[in-house]
Amino acid sequence: MARENLRATVLGFGAAVGVFALLFSFAGFDELLRTLGRADPRYVGLVILATLAWLALWSVSLNTVLGILGVELSYTTSFLVFAGATFSNNVTPFGQAGGEPVTAYLISRVADAEYERSLAAIASVDTLNFVPSITLALVGAGYFASELALGANENLLVAVAAVVALAVLVPALVFVGWRRRYRLEARIVEALTPVIRAVADRLPRIPVPSPEGIERRIRGFFRAIERVASNPRELAIALGASATGWLCQMLALWLAFGALGVDVRLSIALIVVPIAAIAGVTPLPGGAGGIETVLVLLLLAAPLPQVTEPIAVAAVVIFRGAVYWIPTVIGGVVAAWIGSGIGLGSIGR
Repeated sequence: MARENLRATVLGFGAAVGVFALLFSFAGFDELLRTLGRADPRYVGLVILATLAWLALWSVSLNTVLGILGVELSYTTSFLVFAGATFSNNVTPFGQAGGEPVTAYLISRVADAEYERSLAAIASVDTLNFVPSITLALVGAGYFASELALGANENLLVAVAAVVALAVLVPALVFVGWRRRYRLEARIVEALTPVIRAVADRLPRIPVPSPEGIERRIRGFFRAIERVASNPRELAIALGASATGWLCQMLALWLAFGALGVDVRLSIALIVVPIAAIAGVTPLPGGAGGIETVLVLLLLAAPLPQVTEPIAVAAVVIFRGAVYWIPTVIGGVVAAWIGSGIGLGSIGR
C-alpha cells in the first residue's frame, strides 16, 4: 500500500514537472529568467511574510475546531500541525482529498485523539475554508464588473460565472447533505464496511475490524461534525480566521506583482486566487502545475495590458513558490518529527 502511494506521488510530481516545463516554455525561458532576476527582494520578503500570516491564521481555524471537539493544543503546536497538514496535501495526489487521511493521522498522534475525531476536525476546517474563498471571489467580481466592464472579456466572464455557480451549488449540496445526514451516514457505513475489511485483510499485522467497530467509528466522525456545526460562536471565529487567511494569500499575489514593478488591482487577486485553488483537486500533488496554469490563464484573460506572459508566469512563480514551498518545508520537518516518534509534546498543548 505504501509502495502504491509512493508510485502515485512520483508519477504526480513527474506530471507536474511536465506541466511546469510547458508553462515556462509558454512564457519563454530566457525572458522569464530576466523578469525574475529583476524582482525586488523587499517585496519578495513581504510575500513570504503574507504566506506565514496565512498559515498562522488557518492554524487558528484548526485550533478553534479542535477546541470544539475537546482537543486542546497550543497555537504554536496548531501552527506546526497545520503546516504538516499542508505538507501532506502538497505531496499527495488530489490535494486535500488525498492529504486529509494523512493529516488526520498527524493530528491524532500529536493530540492523542481518536482518528475519526481528527478526521472530522480537518474535514471541517477544509469546508470552512471554502466559504470565504467564494465570498471574496464574488466581492472581487462585483467590483470588477462595476469598474472595468467585465462583460467585455469572455474568458474572465466564464471564470466569474463558474464562481457564481459554485457559490450557489456547493451551499445547496451541503444543506441537502446536512438535512439527510443520517441517511447519508447509513449509506456510507454500508458502502465502506466491506471495503475497509477487505483492505485490512490484505495488510500484514493489521487486525480486521468488525462491522460493528467500523460503524462505531463512522458514526463517531458524523457526531464530531455535528458538534462542530452546533457551536456558532466558535464557527464565526474559525470563519473569520479563514477569511483573513485568504486575504493574506491574495495580498501575497498582489505583492508578487509589486516585486516585478507591475501595479495590478487587488480585486484581480480576489477573483483568481480562489478560482485557481479549485485546480488543487487534480491528480497533481497539491495541484502543483495545475494551480499555476489556471492562475496564469486567468491573469492573461483579465484586462491588464501591462501583464505579459513572462510577467504573469514570474508573478505566479514568486507567489506559488512561497505558498507551496514554505508550508511544504516546515510541514515536512514536522511530519518527519512526528513519524520518528518524538512528537510535539515538548512544545506544549
